[in-house]
Amino acid sequence: MSKRDADRLMRLFKALLDKYGPQHWWPGETDWEVMVGAILTQNTAWTNVEKALGNLKEKDLLTIEGLHSVTIAELAELIRPSGYFTAFIVEKHQGRLEHLFSQDTAALREELLSQKGIGPETADAIMLYAGDHLTFVIDAYTLRFAKRYTLPFESIYGPARDYFQQNLPMDLYIYQELHALIDNHAKVSCRPKPDCEGCFLRRSCKRKGL
Repeated sequence: MSKRDADRLMRLFKALLDKYGPQHWWPGETDWEVMVGAILTQNTAWTNVEKALGNLKEKDLLTIEGLHSVTIAELAELIRPSGYFTAFIVEKHQGRLEHLFSQDTAALREELLSQKGIGPETADAIMLYAGDHLTFVIDAYTLRFAKRYTLPFESIYGPARDYFQQNLPMDLYIYQELHALIDNHAKVSCRPKPDCEGCFLRRSCKRKGL
């Protein structure tokens, strides 16, 4: 841990929290809905994920039992990865999320990554937001934010995740909220073509406009 990096991350966290308030992520009424949404958003925009989740709810399929009751062929291409994952939950963990999440963090992450349709970002999102495991989620928004604020890591998943985990307090609330706040800021101001003039963090930004 670098005290300088740790202090800087916490200053950014507090500034974002003061500006936007708690985000209460990940969107979803249940842990299972969080997990399905995390899987689906790998392949499409969140607006499409919301439509897919809505369709599943209307048909009473947005449960482990509901998704497991239909065949993979019956699911639209959009939600097919959730079908594979549902079968894994039923067969390996008796359909119980508490059984899945009772593992230690390293073992849980390895098991999730071994499943078809689950990548590092999705595994960490499931673990952090549905399973309350301390693992930081890295996505395109996080990497864009970090580049502009010159946080010192390579723009690839592993080093980025390590940087946050080595320099943040081991606190679930901070992990969840900082990731959500960075994503929100990246959508509001720190877009691909950034609104630097309207950004309340512009004085801290080291690489404006990139």
